[in-house]
Amino acid sequence: MKKTIVVYGSSTGTCEAIAQKIANKLGVECINVADLSADIVADAENLLLGTSTWGAGELQDDWYDGIDVLKSADLSGKTVALFGCGDAESYPDTFCGAMAELYQAVESAGATVVGAVSTDGYTFDDSEAVVNGQFVGLALDDVNEYDKTDDRIASWLESIQQQL
Repeated sequence: MKKTIVVYGSSTGTCEAIAQKIANKLGVECINVADLSADIVADAENLLLGTSTWGAGELQDDWYDGIDVLKSADLSGKTVALFGCGDAESYPDTFCGAMAELYQAVESAGATVVGAVSTDGYTFDDSEAVVNGQFVGLALDDVNEYDKTDDRIASWLESIQQQL
């Protein structure tokens, strides 16, 4: 596998724990987005980016500076996969919507985005992170569907591993 890093933004620890789980399964480094720099982005060939969703579909706070780092980077030739944490029961109309901002930032910076996930099996009303009937990355509701998290991660990683 090419040089891969997992980058997360987490306020309550949920997204951090999921990012650590993903990094451990891949045997790669996991860093907080607050520590993200242009040099780290330049050094990695694959980026797995995770965020929690807040309020009306907003990014986790630390990601706002991280988005600036991504937008200023040349991501041409890099592969990016996204994962997001949300609460489909309390926020069914913005479930994992923050992934959409990450998606738009990396796509406009030239990255190849992989790892779209079917909305089948999810219960929610709407999400900005759904494009052409699929989430732009792995959507997780570790609050209400924690029993599905491990299987969803394993399935997603299996689907993207050959592209990393």
